[in-house]
Amino acid sequence: MSRQIERIDPAKSAMIVVDMQNDFVAQGAPLESAAARAMVPKLAEALQACRDYGIKVIYTAHVHRHDGSDLGPHRTNIAGRTVLLDGTPGTEIYPELTPQPGEHIIKKHRYSAFFGTDLDMILRQWGVETVIISGTTTENCCQATARDAMFRNYRVAFLSDATATRDYPDLGFGPMPNAEVHRATLVILAASTGHVMSVVDMKQRIVRSEARAAE
Repeated sequence: MSRQIERIDPAKSAMIVVDMQNDFVAQGAPLESAAARAMVPKLAEALQACRDYGIKVIYTAHVHRHDGSDLGPHRTNIAGRTVLLDGTPGTEIYPELTPQPGEHIIKKHRYSAFFGTDLDMILRQWGVETVIISGTTTENCCQATARDAMFRNYRVAFLSDATATRDYPDLGFGPMPNAEVHRATLVILAASTGHVMSVVDMKQRIVRSEARAAE
């Protein structure tokens, strides 16, 4: 199956907004990504285009139970279990990207939105063949979701300017600024997983259905 996507059919596509939650996006948040907050307008533009064309939108939220029973390897990553706690304001979608009525939020406990969730069931019920990936972080939850989508035979459109990450500290191999992490991930995904494209490119590839064209 070719990774290149020439046409995006609204009736067979869905946009996945990955983890654009207050704990990641809000200024001063515990897991803040300034780059994710900076790309909010571009993501909002992509959302509006998808909604205008009738492409279904589905959100994910990375959450954990208050007793830590679903943390697994995240036990060391989420210090003190004070962030990403299910039901707290930090896990809510960033206000500028609030889901519209009828748009689902998939709660997940690992990077991939497919792992341990009913996302695949929903997408197949909708007849989705192409998923459009946006959100944060590029190299973790967005990439994991894109890879799992590809493993399940979905075509993957990965939005280069509606995904973002954060700086990495030196953990033995030197630090990496967020722009370098982001670019490296895009290069890898383009070579192995899906069609990496800008929001403008995505909009140009959407094919308006005859039914919507007549509206």
